Amino acid sequence: MRLKNIAGIFTITFFGFCLLLWILTGKWIADGKKPEADGTYDYAFVLGAKVNGETPSLSLQYRLEAALLYAKQHSHVKLILSGGQGTDEFISEAEAMKHYLVAHGIPEGRLILEKNSTSTHENIAFSKKLLPNSVSGITIITSDYHLARAQKIASRLGLQTDAVAAKTPAIVRLKLTSRERLALLKTSFLQK
Repeated sequence: MRLKNIAGIFTITFFGFCLLLWILTGKWIADGKKPEADGTYDYAFVLGAKVNGETPSLSLQYRLEAALLYAKQHSHVKLILSGGQGTDEFISEAEAMKHYLVAHGIPEGRLILEKNSTSTHENIAFSKKLLPNSVSGITIITSDYHLARAQKIASRLGLQTDAVAAKTPAIVRLKLTSRERLALLKTSFLQK
């Protein structure tokens, strides 16, 4: 009987802890959309996502739509397009983003390509190396669920940030948000 009580207490504690982490990461994800970008910073990092051959995936297309709108509203901002090339991609994510933005009226002179990153940490770290030394703040443009972790990483790398939240495709929202919660915990607690 005593063993059942201990197992019951452990089970309740475990699920309570999991619920607490779910709530905590949900708050972090919601807070990641702040502060909302207003053109204060002269550079914006547009974080890559999957490319199907040479065509942006729906997630990347939504990020590009957000970047396009922001770039048109703030014509002084240069965009650093960050994303390498996966094994099933014909071109880098950065090149796919450039093609899209140029086709939609953004001058090539406003676009800087970072074509080597394969993770969010590398997106930020490699893009930071392309900034002038005097720049200490940037706008991050990525999917809404992804902003909290991207901003945490940027902060660790010494950058102030604001955010532009791109929508997430409904068909993959639950999957991506759930996976992001785990990645956010890893970034927050393991510093990775």
